[in-house]
Order: sequence, then structure tokens, then C-alpha cells
Amino acid sequence: MLSLISGAGSLFVGTIIPFLFVLTVVVFIHEMGHYLVGRWCGIGVKAFSIGFGPELFGFYDRRGTRWKLSAIPLGGYVKFVGDMSATSTPDPQEVSNLDEEELKVAFHTQALWKRAATVAAGPFFNFLLTIAVFTVMFTLYGQYVAEPMVAEVRPGSPAAEAGFKPGDRFVSVDGTKVDTFGDVQRLVSDRPGDKLAFVVRRDGKDITLMATPQATEQKDVLGNTVKIGIIGVVNDEALGKPHRVTYGPVGALGQATIQTAEIIGRTGQFLQRFAVGREDRCQLGGPVKIADMAGRAAKLGFEWLVQLMALLSVGIGVLNLLPIPPLDGGHLMFYLIEAVIRRPVSDRIVELVYRAGFVLVLAFMGFVFWNDLFGC
Repeated sequence: MLSLISGAGSLFVGTIIPFLFVLTVVVFIHEMGHYLVGRWCGIGVKAFSIGFGPELFGFYDRRGTRWKLSAIPLGGYVKFVGDMSATSTPDPQEVSNLDEEELKVAFHTQALWKRAATVAAGPFFNFLLTIAVFTVMFTLYGQYVAEPMVAEVRPGSPAAEAGFKPGDRFVSVDGTKVDTFGDVQRLVSDRPGDKLAFVVRRDGKDITLMATPQATEQKDVLGNTVKIGIIGVVNDEALGKPHRVTYGPVGALGQATIQTAEIIGRTGQFLQRFAVGREDRCQLGGPVKIADMAGRAAKLGFEWLVQLMALLSVGIGVLNLLPIPPLDGGHLMFYLIEAVIRRPVSDRIVELVYRAGFVLVLAFMGFVFWNDLFGC
């Protein structure tokens, strides 16, 4: 009995608390983006909730907004005046009961740009959170980098077949300029099975070599098994000359912005490849996998947990921009159509698309839960 209690306590402290910390911060920042921009645009807010379902506790602020913590800690929402639900679907009955002053601040009576800005603010704030975390990390710790040199070519590897030689210096990978060996690794690791063009400098001349990264399984720093692409080149201390680059606050902000943009691009690329069946489904995880990763990160140190939070924030931001109702990207898709045709999309079409999108989102959530528990 004591061992069971000890095990439960260890699980709660070592896994559940780090998971709730990471998820709560990411969700809070996302919803705060919606709230702040909505308020700036003059939109009334009825509720700001961390979590879904029954309210655990909350309070009203002086503007009449209900701030609350709800029982299911797997998301959150901002409910604006005139909304039927957390997905900002207009409630005809509530709208009909609003007085003149309330109609002025209802979400669906606002100008198109105000609605679009309010919706886009959630993912945008997720990206800002990642930039902020990386800025602090670069300011405190700098960044270890190595020159993009080839010290060794593994026999029988894609690089050997392509004609790479020791002493080659990478210039670009598939059109993207590289400055460090880490740049090469990032560009290659995301593209297993894709034939890539590598420009290398050899004897003072730039030559182009074609190689297709092969998929291989590796363990990341958190102990997860991940599949990445490799071409079979090795860097070493003599040629790579690894060193730490330090940054001031402005330089750290610039580097953090670049890194965040790269992660956004790589996340979008992964989703595209996944959609056409070119990525391993086990690379997608839901709450169970995230909780496990949070626990492992916490054991490595608080800075690792914060970095995981930054990466999760990007992932949530990108997923929310997918053009699928009821995600933020679904709202933005309708606003784009409205801007083009110069009138709102009919309520009937919106309702049908929202129902289909809701089923799709539920199916995706079920898929990642299955992956977490049984699939991988």
C-alpha cells in the first residue's frame, strides 16, 4: 500500500505537475492573445477560462468578465459577447436579447479586420512566447555551434554515393544557406526520402551534389525514439571548431525570432508530409505523450521544461492556424472568404462546415490518444 501511495505521489509530482505547468502557461498565453486584442478592438468579453467543463473556481472583474479555472485542463477559451460557445459561434437568441450598448461590443458586429485580428492573436501570442523563451535562453547561455565541415563520410551512406569528401564545406541545402553544421542537420533531419541538392565548397569552388537522406531511429535528449533523415557525414572538433556564441539582448531576440520561424516552418512541413503519408504516425503525440515528455524534461532541469513549453507553444500555434473550424484557422478562412465576396458566408454553410470540422478535430484527438495509449 505504501509503495502504491509513493508511486502515485511520484507520478503526480514528477509528471502531472510539470505537464499542467507547461500546458497551462501555453493555453493561458494563447487565450490572453485573444483577450487582449479583443479588448483593444473594443469587443466585450463574457468569460476567460483555463480548462473546459465545470468551473472549479473563478471571479468577476470590474468589466463583468468571469475569470475561471475549469475541471478539464486540456485547453481553454475566451467567450465574447454574443457568442453561443467557446468557438465564437454566434448565438441568435442571445444576440436578439442584447441591448444597444451590448450590440456595439458583440464580437459578430465588429468590423472584419477586428474579428480577424482577435482570432489571429491567439497563435501569434504562442509564437511570441517561444521567441521570449528563446531570447532568455540565448541571453543566458548563448549557443554552441560548429563550422559546416565534412570530417568523415560513412561508407555506403547516401553522402558516399553522392560523392561527398572529407574537407567539403556546406554552403546550402536545397536552396537554403547554412552557416553551421547544426543548420545542415536540421534541414536534413526533416526530409527523409526527399532528394536534396547540396552545394559544397571544395578546393575553392562550389559544386552541387544530390543525396537522399535515409530514415533512421534515434533517441532524443528526453528519451523519445524519433525518426530523422541522415546522409552519413560526420563533423569533428578539428574541422568543426565548436564554440559558444554569446548574444546581447538585441542579438538574442533576433536569433530567437529566426529559430522560432524555422521551427514554425519545420512544423508546417511535418504536417504536410504527415497528411500525404510520408511521416511516421508515432511522431504525433497527445496529452499522455506530452505529460511523459514534461516529466522527463523536469528531471533534466527547469530550463529543459521551459524549452519544451516553447516548442509546444509553436505546435499549438501552428495547429490552430489550420483552416479547419472550429480552430482559429477555420475562422480566418471564413473571414478571408468574406473579404473576397464582400459579404458573410451564409449561416447554413458555416454550420455544415463547422460540424464537419468539429468531427475532424474529434477524430484527430482520438487518433493521438490512441497513439499515446496503444498505437506506438
